[in-house]
Amino acid sequence: MKTSQGGIFSLGTSSHVYLEWDIANGRTAAELVTGIASLREPRTTIGGVNLVSGFRPELWSQVTPDDAPAGLHGFNQPIAGVEGFTMPATQHDAVIWLSGSAYDVLFDTAHQIIADFRGLASVAEETTSWPYRHDRDLTGFVDGTENPSLVEAPEVVGIPEGKPGAGGTVLLLQKWIHDSAQWESLSVHDQEQVMGRTKPDSTELENKPATSHVARTDQDSFGHIFRRNMPFGTTTRHGTMFVGFCAEQRPLEAMLESMAGVTNGVRDALTRYTHPLTGAYYFVPSTERLHAAAPPSDD
Repeated sequence: MKTSQGGIFSLGTSSHVYLEWDIANGRTAAELVTGIASLREPRTTIGGVNLVSGFRPELWSQVTPDDAPAGLHGFNQPIAGVEGFTMPATQHDAVIWLSGSAYDVLFDTAHQIIADFRGLASVAEETTSWPYRHDRDLTGFVDGTENPSLVEAPEVVGIPEGKPGAGGTVLLLQKWIHDSAQWESLSVHDQEQVMGRTKPDSTELENKPATSHVARTDQDSFGHIFRRNMPFGTTTRHGTMFVGFCAEQRPLEAMLESMAGVTNGVRDALTRYTHPLTGAYYFVPSTERLHAAAPPSDD
């Protein structure tokens, strides 16, 4: 039985680094897959690093067609919503997500990977993240209230056995920048109307507006996902890294279309206070298929 990469489920980590890569001119997709597949987490149980690797769907399909889910595609076109709102497409060739208990270890690990990949691929987008007040994002609201438990999450994340890509998952990665001044000018009541939840305890509002974030991303309607969102940035420029996993791409796509107002012309009110800067889909293969793509060990 194939298993999803373990770092997806490593909750409680206090530091995160997201590295998105573009392959260098003259290098092949197979070389990039082999290079990333050869990476291993540092062999330590104290202050260690979780490593999750994914690939542009078309690139993975080119290299490993028998392990590619049918119809899976990159974020190749922006999503044009209502009122001029757009979600940009900034698809890259691969992603490496590092997480751990201390940023210095992540820094050293990322620094070494970048050095090892010189001439093979370059970092197109780099973001560092950290938790805020345990489980809140920088709007002050709890993030991930509807997340499945760790017992349930593997079934939400992993493609079922017997299907192409079994044990793998689809990752949606977006960077959202917050308009904090505008958001903080709202009363708590008005913020709750935007979110569709109470701010202190994240209770869903009984009469939430149709424009609220909860209403526009209702997982009972679109399908369930597993989120590992994290805050990023500085005190003057900050936001949320949306890190969403699902066994199928469509629930992720449908939520974005609903937020943008593509579905029925109703735009998510939260998009008036936070704006997407990036957007990419990656196929995160199972641990077994990723290791199979690595070169033979010298041990």
